Amino acid sequence: MKQKIGRWFVPVFGGLAFLFLLVPIFYVFAFSFNDAGRTNLSWRGFTLDNWKNPCGAPGVCEALGNSLQVGLAATLISTTLGTAIAIGLVRYRFKFNATANMLIFLPLATPEVVLGASLLSQFLNIGAELGMGTVIIAHSIFCISFVVVTVKARVASLDPKLEEAAGDLYASPIQAFWRVTFPLLLPGIVAAALLAFAMSFDDFIITNFNSGNLDTFPKFIYVAATRGIPAQANVIGSAMFIVALLVVIGGQVLSHRRAKMLAAR
Repeated sequence: MKQKIGRWFVPVFGGLAFLFLLVPIFYVFAFSFNDAGRTNLSWRGFTLDNWKNPCGAPGVCEALGNSLQVGLAATLISTTLGTAIAIGLVRYRFKFNATANMLIFLPLATPEVVLGASLLSQFLNIGAELGMGTVIIAHSIFCISFVVVTVKARVASLDPKLEEAAGDLYASPIQAFWRVTFPLLLPGIVAAALLAFAMSFDDFIITNFNSGNLDTFPKFIYVAATRGIPAQANVIGSAMFIVALLVVIGGQVLSHRRAKMLAAR
C-alpha cells in the first residue's frame, strides 16, 4: 500500500505544482482577450481587438522596443565577454585562477538591490547620464556571470585533444578554434545567450535604479499594475511566452534529430 501511495504521490504532487506555476501565465493569456475599459482588473467580455492592435495602450510598444534593444545589446556584450572568460578559466591556469572563479560567482550571490544601487553610485560618481547606455552596461555586468557559468560547463566537457589533432593537421590556433572548438561550444553559447537575454528582458530592479527616464517593459508593467495591466501588455507577454516556448520546442526537436543521426552512424 505504501509503495502504491509513493508511486502516485510524486507525479500527482509534481503535476499540481506545475499547474500552480502556470496559473499566472493562464491569467495573462486569458486577460489578453478581455474587453477591458479603463482598467483590466475584471473580466468584461471576449474580444480579439487587443491582438489586432497590440500597441493600442500608450507607451507599451515603446517600452517593449527599449527592452528589446537593451536585451539584444546586453546579450551580445555579455555572451562575447563571458565566452572568452569561460574558455580562459577552463583552458588556462594562472596565479589568480581560483580568485577569478570566485569573483565570477559574486554577482550571482549579490542581491539585485545591492548590485543596482552600487552601479547607480558608480554612474553618478563618473557623471554618466542615466538612460539606455547605463542600463546596457548594468545588464551586461550581471549577465556575464550567467554566461560564464553556462559556457564553462560546456568547455569543461570538451576534449583538448581535438584541438591538438587539428594542430597536427597544420591548422593554426585561429583555424582550430573556429573550425573545431567553436562549433562544439555553439550549443552552450546559444543557451547562455538565451539565458542572458531572458535575464535582461525580465529585469526590473537593476533597471529601475539605472534607467533614469528610460521606460522598459518591466517598468511599464510595474507602473500600470496599480490600475490594472492593459490588455495589450498581456498580449505582448503572451506572444513572448509563445515565442520562447517555440524556441525551446525547436531546440529539443533539433537535438533529438541530431542524436538520431549520430546514432545511425
